[in-house]
Amino acid sequence: MGAGVIQSDGGGSRRRRRGRKRPMSEINVTPFVDVMLVLLIIFMVAAPLLTVGVEVDMPDTAAQPLPNEQEEPLAVTMTADGRITIMETEVSPGEIVPRLQSILSERTSNKIFIRADGALPYGNVAELMGALNAAGLTNLVFVTDAGGPRFGGGSE
Repeated sequence: MGAGVIQSDGGGSRRRRRGRKRPMSEINVTPFVDVMLVLLIIFMVAAPLLTVGVEVDMPDTAAQPLPNEQEEPLAVTMTADGRITIMETEVSPGEIVPRLQSILSERTSNKIFIRADGALPYGNVAELMGALNAAGLTNLVFVTDAGGPRFGGGSE
């Protein structure tokens, strides 16, 4: 057992080899940030387009939102000027019930969300709900904006 001695060649061993570069030790995050900013802009532009396309000024109430479901909600919308749409398709009053019945026959949920403009007279909304109820469509949900006044005054 002996101890060995390492001889040096006078510091000349620090030469770089030609054609071989040292690996880069820094991470370049600029491309990652660029991609993330582009994705953020895409989602900011696309998010408003994912809602139902009929503009309605719904009344505000203190009701709590319903839990989410697996299927896209089936929405019937009444606008301030009296137009009625199923999702984004405008229908005449005589077509509503047959169309909804054919749509619901292919869905697992029989829930119908009614969206009505707050400026509409209550009688118009009640007439629609009565026609749907008389046709056997009884799982009706009235959609409002949350955070409105409570019954008896005050707000949330």
